[in-house]
Amino acid sequence: MPTADSDVPGLPGNRARPAPDLPEPLAPLVDAHTHLDACGATDADSVATIVDRAASVGVGRVVTVADDLAAARFAVDAARWNPRVYAAVAIHPTRANALDDATKAEIERLARDPRVVAVGETGLDYYWPGKLDGCADIAEQVEGFRWHIDLAKRLHKPLMIHNREADHDLLAVLLDEGAPETVILHCFSSDATMADACVEAGYILSFSGTVSFRNARELHEAAKLVPDDQLLVETDAPYLTPHPFRGAPNEPYCLPYTVRALAQLRGQDPVDLAAAATANAERVYRLS
Repeated sequence: MPTADSDVPGLPGNRARPAPDLPEPLAPLVDAHTHLDACGATDADSVATIVDRAASVGVGRVVTVADDLAAARFAVDAARWNPRVYAAVAIHPTRANALDDATKAEIERLARDPRVVAVGETGLDYYWPGKLDGCADIAEQVEGFRWHIDLAKRLHKPLMIHNREADHDLLAVLLDEGAPETVILHCFSSDATMADACVEAGYILSFSGTVSFRNARELHEAAKLVPDDQLLVETDAPYLTPHPFRGAPNEPYCLPYTVRALAQLRGQDPVDLAAAATANAERVYRLS
């Protein structure tokens, strides 16, 4: 499993490094998971600036994802401000200890918005407990994960999962609860065994800049196993900027770098891979 530069909101890459140059355009693309607020967006104009930059290289639509309540409110606002933006709302597993009754009610209210295309990101993160002050413990994460699974099923919306070093327990909870119709493993970073299990279960695997990291050998093997119709692509911006810009600030416009790296691994034409991933995003998220 590759080491993520940062996977916790509020800890972006090294902004002292210059932002990557605009890549050669590759269209059409949908950034299946990004964080516009963490990229610096604060209002309709700044959202438009980031999305315009992405559109200039073929990334015509983005899904901006929440990890806490404030981010969930912003994600829905951003999706209302700009027709190219969609939202996903949930409480990040490391913050599951904040999931009280009032927060649950607000997340459910936001998740019912027609601009919200998924419940996420939720899941399990076994890396941060004991390392991050205030991090939810494993029992709190499991309880929060179960609640989000139920919410996704009740709303008939995809479940967007964050998984870090919790493969076995994550699959066990999904089996125990009964998975929603559509499950997306965002920023898939596990090995081929986990990829096989997820593909067999019918889950969607979304690949980020980690797939371009040279030391991510197990992930490289996993990425080769995923059928074209079970694959998404994402930036998880401002985190996980693809090689050779690792550690620099990421944005949705960087997605073509990841798609070309993934296509090379899989022995595919980047144009064909982009088309397949976009068709999947349109189907999974029911994009207009």
